Amino acid sequence: MSDTATAPVKPLITHGLVAAAIAAAATSAVAAAGEFAGISLEVGGEPIPVPGFATLTAVFSVVGLLLALALARWVRRPRTAFVRTTIVLTALSLVPDVIADASTPTKLLLMATHLVAAAIVIPSLARRLPT
Repeated sequence: MSDTATAPVKPLITHGLVAAAIAAAATSAVAAAGEFAGISLEVGGEPIPVPGFATLTAVFSVVGLLLALALARWVRRPRTAFVRTTIVLTALSLVPDVIADASTPTKLLLMATHLVAAAIVIPSLARRLPT
């Protein structure tokens, strides 16, 4: 573990899983609202089902939780490292949306779901990491 401070693992896991569930629901709601507003959820001619947003959000939120746990264990300033790393990863996650074979409104909706998930998960986990 880091010599300076360690994050209690159980609260980090609990809050991370809760944040993942909230983010999954939120991205599904954003996708459903976009679809209801007439924005296509088709990428490359294939529709993305609304529940797929929840599934992928949950999976990548758990990856973020694992990253937070690893940084809490092995990095001197885990909060700073986590926030910087996840901001870069969030920015990189937008690249496939930008280059996707989809309409501009669809691309913007996809990017919005990434940003909504990040806005929920990153602060929730960062608050529980030592500075």
